[in-house]
Amino acid sequence: MNTSIRAVLFDLDGTLLDTAPDLVRVLNQLRIEQGREPLPYPTARAQVSHGSTGLIRLGFPDAGSDQQERLRRRLLDLYSQRLVEGTQLFDGCRQVLDALVTRRLGWGIVTNKPAFLTDPLLARLGLAEEAGCVVCGDTLPQRKPHPAPLLLAASQLSLPAANCLYVGDAERDVQAARAAGMPVLVARYGYLGPDDDPHLWAPDAMIDRPPQILDWLDGALA
Repeated sequence: MNTSIRAVLFDLDGTLLDTAPDLVRVLNQLRIEQGREPLPYPTARAQVSHGSTGLIRLGFPDAGSDQQERLRRRLLDLYSQRLVEGTQLFDGCRQVLDALVTRRLGWGIVTNKPAFLTDPLLARLGLAEEAGCVVCGDTLPQRKPHPAPLLLAASQLSLPAANCLYVGDAERDVQAARAAGMPVLVARYGYLGPDDDPHLWAPDAMIDRPPQILDWLDGALA
């Protein structure tokens, strides 16, 4: 068993929460506003982990930087009004969170999503009071792949970084965890694009469903 782990830290979009239904919906709403056809769901889903900037680059690749920024702000405004229409925990995540509590392990969230979206989202899903810590994309001047947000989360849980496991679905998550000195798992059920090869990121392991986090903690997943 990986007995040194005392807490699990989760990325949010594409790892703990399936936010793609709402984010893709508002991206396509914005495209329709701009006189464009909606994008196929699988195409847009693969970009969700890259945040509003990645979604705008996908949806409006020919727009200049100033226009992209205006569109990004409009996207966030639309999204803030539709945070939880389709968003929910990934299948199996509730089981994992309950199991962590049973095992007396802490858990928290480290996301690049800004607090003005993260906080109401977690509150409306009933997760805000459960999480031992929540570090957002604007909590610090640095964001992932910088290790500072992960180190802050470990500090808020009163744990050394090496005693925390990080789970994410993007290369920046692995980079941040490695720099912080944390073991890291890649959630392949998340928002990986066709060009993403998580083998190249060299995580400690890859999981295809959330309960495999527990398997890794038990030493049954390499």
